[in-house]
Amino acid sequence: MSDTSEGFTHLDAEGRARMVDVGDKEVTRRRAVARARVTMSMETAQALAGGTVAKGDVLAVARVAGIQGAKRTSELIPLCHPLMLSSVLVDLVVGEAWVDIEAVAETVGRTGVEM
Repeated sequence: MSDTSEGFTHLDAEGRARMVDVGDKEVTRRRAVARARVTMSMETAQALAGGTVAKGDVLAVARVAGIQGAKRTSELIPLCHPLMLSSVLVDLVVGEAWVDIEAVAETVGRTGVEM
């Protein structure tokens, strides 16, 4: 298969989709951090912080969903390599009218965890 030296690495020289060959890469520790702020009404933020949402502990469910999403990334994003994750942390901090989210994924392998 042809390899491209420039451009999008998930396309071969003819423009066809391919999974990148990482077999010759060194095994190294890899870490990726993603952050987001979700804005909402003050009332919603207060309900989250106080644990008074009628459907239960929204923050606990969000944390578990984030971890599950990290574990299943290669099933959800085409051409993404399956990875053996060594750690996934999801931190949620409720503010006045927002929730700050930080997710950290780590692995030891031949390709990164940024996806």
